[in-house]
This record gives sequence, C-alpha cells and structure tokens, in this order.
Amino acid sequence: MSLGFRNAQRNDVGLILQFIRELADYEKMLSEVVADEATLEEWIFDKQKAEVIFALEGEKEVGFALYFHNFSTFLGRAGIYLEDLYVKPEYRGKGYGKAILKKLASIAVERGCGRLEWWCLDWNKPSIGFYLSLGAEP
Repeated sequence: MSLGFRNAQRNDVGLILQFIRELADYEKMLSEVVADEATLEEWIFDKQKAEVIFALEGEKEVGFALYFHNFSTFLGRAGIYLEDLYVKPEYRGKGYGKAILKKLASIAVERGCGRLEWWCLDWNKPSIGFYLSLGAEP
C-alpha cells in the first residue's frame, strides 16, 4: 500500500495530542506531557508556531511529524526544525519514517530553507541507527 500525506487541520488537535502521547510513552516520558488540546490548538493553529503532517496508509493516520521554522544567521535564511517524528509500532519497518523525512526535505526545498535539523535522544539507538542509515550527520 502506498503512503500519502496530509496537513493537520484544526479538527485534528485530539489526534495530534494522541500521537504526542504515544511518542512520549515510547520515550518513557509520558509523565512530562502537559500539553492539552486547547494549548495545541492555540499554538499550532491560532499562532501558527508549528505545523503537523500526517502519514497515511490508505485513510488511516499511521505517523506524524511536528515541525517549525528556525533561522540560521550564517545562511541568512530559515530552516526547518523537526520536533517530533513518530510512526505507530505496527507500521514500522515499511519505510514510512524515511518517507516522512523525505516529505519534510521536499517542504524545506520548496520553501527555500537552508537546512533540515532535528535532535534525537542519545539512548534511542534504533532511531539513531535509522537517521545514520539515511546519511544524517550528528
């Protein structure tokens, strides 16, 4: 089955929060999530400080990425900072994480951004291995 993408809409706030909680649980940090739907709606949709895309297998959201623009003074232009990338466990191993990164890279290129950056927890060896396999540089 092919993977599709869609931008999050205001009525997706509950789904965004669900993905954030699943990611936090995976990272053993669920107790640190204090975000709620109202806060996410305000900052993502009202203030437009972040964006979310969903990865879709058919009509089902199987992964998400939350990102925002940063700025490089040396490059003199904006970049994209990937805050969260998550694929539901039952959909891993299908190349969906790589597809999400490729989608973000294409958004960065389309917008004329200087770079695409992210940070990964140092204990998360599967994710570190994944990023390194794509040619990412620490």
